[in-house]
Amino acid sequence: MRGDVLLTVEGLRVEVNGQTLLSVPYLELARGEVLALIGPNGAGKSTLLQVLACLRAPTSGTLHFDGQAVDRHVPPLALRRRLAVVFQEPLLFDTTVEENVASGLKLRGLAKTLIRERVALWLERLGISYLATRLARTLSGGEAQRTSLARAFVLDPDVLLLDEPFSALDPPTREALTETFHRLQRQTRVTALFVTHDRLEALRLGDRVAVMNQGEILQIGTPEEVFGQPVNETVASFVGIETILRGRVESQAEGFAEVRVGSGERVAAASSLPAGAEVTLCIRPEEVTLLAATEVSLPSSARNHFPARVTRILPWGIAFKVHLDCGFPLVAFVTRPSIEVLGLHEGAPVIATFKATAVHVIPD
Repeated sequence: MRGDVLLTVEGLRVEVNGQTLLSVPYLELARGEVLALIGPNGAGKSTLLQVLACLRAPTSGTLHFDGQAVDRHVPPLALRRRLAVVFQEPLLFDTTVEENVASGLKLRGLAKTLIRERVALWLERLGISYLATRLARTLSGGEAQRTSLARAFVLDPDVLLLDEPFSALDPPTREALTETFHRLQRQTRVTALFVTHDRLEALRLGDRVAVMNQGEILQIGTPEEVFGQPVNETVASFVGIETILRGRVESQAEGFAEVRVGSGERVAAASSLPAGAEVTLCIRPEEVTLLAATEVSLPSSARNHFPARVTRILPWGIAFKVHLDCGFPLVAFVTRPSIEVLGLHEGAPVIATFKATAVHVIPD
């Protein structure tokens, strides 16, 4: 158990008609941290959030909040008053922005003067003071979600639960709100569970990242651990590792293994696994460098050099995803200037290089 744990679940299961929707043996949320929960649609992320928010009763398992079990001594309603939830849809009342942000405080019976002060503060922090008297139904998607965030933060919750709050927004609005949330969480140090299917959002916001699939948490750790050292092929695929190869260790020397893959090619990887071990190799596309096929001087720090042929080039944000045939499939990210300098096109010959330390090895 980590220090200063605020929220824990043990033996958590949710079953419907004999089908297991959620199975989480143990999960903890430390005070002040953001845990980013990622996974494909239908992975069970929202179900877990609903249980933590006391909006859905589990089939079995225990929930502890601040050291106390949530039971007849600490009923779900008492816990719910210490939480705030932000959904993908803002779910605003048909009234003004100011009234929406104040709604939770009024339910808690705070004095009118205090309500006005806190609402004004959070309207300002979310950059929507100018919208105070606007009706919620007239807001844009980004304005509505800022209002929803203000309504949650104004409660000064012990835990903030967010269920893909920015997924329905256009990219510029989403980026701006992601940055706003990151800034406000760092200012308030509110403990947060942030559910998303967006890898970059998880990387940007999470102190830790948990990958979920088919109702189970497959891996949890720092972003560097989860994205750089996935525990299995499913996690590797979801966190953006484009090249996943099955192979067998052919030889081992001084902490480096030669792994036979594809049609007989040997990939050098930093690993102490013995000869004969069956392994899965994971290579992130940003770790692969492409050189002209006529390149004479190859980078000495990269143990892996393979003549390759371009099989496909796809636009990928501000870069391009280049698919290669090296005797085994390999994917690289390449900038537009590099595409032009190397003269890349389908069928073009190149040399693909990557370091042995860039290869993550999963024992099979």
